[in-house]
Amino acid sequence: MKAQLKPASHSELEEFNRRRFMWYFSSMGLGAAFFPGALVAIAGDREKISAEMIKQAEKIAGLEFSDEERQQMVEDVNCFRDGFESLRSLHMGNSVPLSLYFNPVPPGKKLPEKKRTFKIGKVRAKNPARIEDLAFYPVTHLAELLKSRRITSEELTKMYLSRLKKHDAALKCVVTLTEELALKQAQQADREIKAGKYRGLLHGIPWGVKDIFSKKGYRTTWGAGIYQDQVFNEDATVVKRLEEAGAVLLAKLSLGELASGDRWFGGQTRNPWNSEWPSGGSSAGSAAATAAGLVGFAIGTESTLSLVGPARVCGATALRPSFGRVSRNGVMTVSWSFDKVGPICRTVEDCAIILNAIHGRDYIDHSVLDVPFNWDHTCDVSRLRVGFVESYLTMEPRDEWHGFMLDSYKDAFQRLKGMGIKLVPIEKPTEQWNKFGLIMVTEAAAAHDELTISGKDKLLTNSPWAQTFRMCRFIPAVEYIQANRARTLRIQEIDKLFDQVDVLLGCFFNLANLVGLPEVVIPYGFNKYGTPNYISFTGKLFGEEEILSLAYAVQEATDYHLKHPKLA
Repeated sequence: MKAQLKPASHSELEEFNRRRFMWYFSSMGLGAAFFPGALVAIAGDREKISAEMIKQAEKIAGLEFSDEERQQMVEDVNCFRDGFESLRSLHMGNSVPLSLYFNPVPPGKKLPEKKRTFKIGKVRAKNPARIEDLAFYPVTHLAELLKSRRITSEELTKMYLSRLKKHDAALKCVVTLTEELALKQAQQADREIKAGKYRGLLHGIPWGVKDIFSKKGYRTTWGAGIYQDQVFNEDATVVKRLEEAGAVLLAKLSLGELASGDRWFGGQTRNPWNSEWPSGGSSAGSAAATAAGLVGFAIGTESTLSLVGPARVCGATALRPSFGRVSRNGVMTVSWSFDKVGPICRTVEDCAIILNAIHGRDYIDHSVLDVPFNWDHTCDVSRLRVGFVESYLTMEPRDEWHGFMLDSYKDAFQRLKGMGIKLVPIEKPTEQWNKFGLIMVTEAAAAHDELTISGKDKLLTNSPWAQTFRMCRFIPAVEYIQANRARTLRIQEIDKLFDQVDVLLGCFFNLANLVGLPEVVIPYGFNKYGTPNYISFTGKLFGEEEILSLAYAVQEATDYHLKHPKLA
């Protein structure tokens, strides 16, 4: 006779499903911590989460549950808390990538596919009276002198090394000189050029890199005293690509602690126009060294305002490319979905040359897309539709510095109008950083979580990161995901704006970084303090060609980029 099965009660089914839920997470490799019976064994004497604790935590999340709902959550919350311990035991360093990749391309959007010939303007570089006169020459002119063998890379390298040593005491822009490497690379470049093995426009050009990029055999400090002896056994992809192009690495340049601000363990990087003033932004050394004529060009990074910010303050020309344009492999992570790599140079065309050398997939950073970059200095900018914020033309400045920005904006507007460019009035897009900023800081907290867990965050003394990382522990995971979903809506909204225009006049750095848009900044006049003003052009996703073309036309019509600081 077969046994009769007794139907399960509703409460028994609930318990079965709850346990099945726990088993599911355990089977995904999160460990025995997700079995209710294992709680005591793993938690030891640690105080368990109570219903009262959940009630207090509701205030952070902005929610309210009933007593019965809290009680139902207690055991599961304790289970997950123990799962956290399993995750923390993995000790994942900053270099471990996120398995989810931010894609700023709107659904259904077709990206450019056609590659065209890279065309720069004709160059007639003058022979210098003395080697020091080359300090502020753009890459295009240095390249022409090197190719024609009127100067050598070794001569150029020694000149820049001498300037770096001389002026670093005032600017505090150098973390590590790579002198031995630079001289070796310069001598090799000279031999190759002499033998007719010319690699291209960057062959023999001395450069510097933000000390957030790894270079095998040299320390990579991230601007933090806690990491000042850190060495990686690899070259960052961008470093590899520039060395393959024949460029000569002079120095690892300063950055604010963990890419925040301009204060690092060696001091505060200074503005070459006035050494009493800071250089602004975390790509501080890259901007200061370029503007001061200590390197031929430099590489920086940006999550929010770290690249174009110091370039604006120091009077350099800089390009923050689209998200997904350049690999971040070998670069310290601030935020997986915000970080971007770009050049800081003396001219717009230099930026185009550097981007051409470093962009494209390396099949390591999976966020990078293979979208062609087509530079042609003869581009007809009169076909471009430039959006401008009409209210900026009549707005009262908030303060003196805002007034300088508005003055430059109004002057640039009139210049573009005089160039016959179609100007399209737009409403200023709202940035809503209070809604989306949590994405960037939460990712930063995860990227550097080892510091928080170990308590070594207390050793961070030149930035607010420690308290930010701690705060991020209380950002609900659901809100992080919801903010990213809302980000998709924002991407689609901004994409529609670019149905009306090709380029935006002005800086929209929070919004542009959120949705991955490129921006170029150029020096544009001077204020009453004798320091540079600037103007920016923001483009559509992978619209570097349009913004660089417009900035190139404006730069060719002015001489602000030809003026340089007088260093003591």
